[in-house]
Amino acid sequence: MKTLTSEKLTIVGAAGMIGSNMAQSAILMGLSSNICLYDPYAKGLEGVAEELLQCGFTGVNITYTSNIEEALKNSKYIITSGGAARKEGMTREDLLKGNAEIAIQFGKDVKKYCPDVKHVSVIFNPADITGLLVLLYSGLKPSQVSTLAALDSTRLRNELAKHFNLSPDKVINCRTYGGHGEQMAVFSSTATIDGNPLNELIGTSVLTDKQWQDMKERVIQGGKKIIELRGRSSFQSPAYLSLGMIRAVMGGDKFDWPVGVYLASSKEFPNIMMAMETSIDTNGVHYKEVEGTESERKDLRQSYIHLCELRDQLISSGVIPAVSEWNSINPNM
Repeated sequence: MKTLTSEKLTIVGAAGMIGSNMAQSAILMGLSSNICLYDPYAKGLEGVAEELLQCGFTGVNITYTSNIEEALKNSKYIITSGGAARKEGMTREDLLKGNAEIAIQFGKDVKKYCPDVKHVSVIFNPADITGLLVLLYSGLKPSQVSTLAALDSTRLRNELAKHFNLSPDKVINCRTYGGHGEQMAVFSSTATIDGNPLNELIGTSVLTDKQWQDMKERVIQGGKKIIELRGRSSFQSPAYLSLGMIRAVMGGDKFDWPVGVYLASSKEFPNIMMAMETSIDTNGVHYKEVEGTESERKDLRQSYIHLCELRDQLISSGVIPAVSEWNSINPNM
C-alpha cells in the first residue's frame, strides 16, 4: 500500500470508538506506514490492535503501547481523542474540568517526549478548550495545533441536503464558526444550494424562517441526536474528519472545512481557540478573519464570549494561570 509518509503517526485514545475507527481509516487512507496506537486501557487497546493486525494489511507497521513515552517518542503527527466521552444528557461543556486536566497533562507529555512533532490535532470535548490547553502546555506554535470543528459544518450540509432533497455535492461551502458547542455560529451567507445562494432561499416557501431556525438548532444539537439514536457519542464522523486534517498537514488532499485554531493575531477574538476560515498545508493550519452578515457576526461574537467564559472558569478555579502568564509557559503564545 502506498502511503503519504513513513513518519510516525500516533493515535491517542485508540481503544475507544473514535480512536479505533481512526486507526482503521488511517490505514485505509494510506496516511502513514508507521502507525502507533496508544491508550491507558491496555486490554482494550490490545483488542483493537489484534483486530487490525488480523485484517492482513500490507505496507504498514502497526504498534501499540500503554506507555505514553513510548507512544510519543519520535512521533511527527498526533491525533488525540483521549478524553472522557460525552454521554446522554450531557453537553460538551459538561466535560470541561476533567478533560481540561487530561489536556494539560497531554500537552506536557508532548513537550517532554516529542518536542519535534509537526502537528497535533485535538478532538475531545470541549475541543476548543482542550486544544487551547494542549497548545499552551506543549510549547508548540499555534499553527501546529488544531481542533475538530468541521463536524458542525458537515452537519449543516447534511441538513440542507435532506431538506432540499439534493445530493450533498450540490450543497456548497456550508460553514459554522466559533465554538464547537452550544453557542456555535451557524452561517448562511457562505452557502449555495444547487448554485443558488442560501440567503436568497431563506424566508421563502422553499425554506421558511421557521424551518431555517429549526435547522440551525438541529445542527447545534447534532451530537445529542447521535447519542439518542445510537446510545453513544459520534465516532465515525469525527474519526474521518480529523484524519482529513492530518492528511492535509502531511501534504495530501486539501481539507475544505473550518478548523479550530488559536487566533494568535486577532484583535477581535484574542486568547482563544475556535473555528475560523482556515487552510492547512505542510506548515500547519492558517486562518483568516471571517466575514458575514451583522446577525452572523453577532452570533460569532457570542460564541467567542462563551468560550472565554469556559476558559475563565478554569482560570478562576486555579486549573490554569491567567492569560497574562501564558507567554511564560509557551513563548509562542
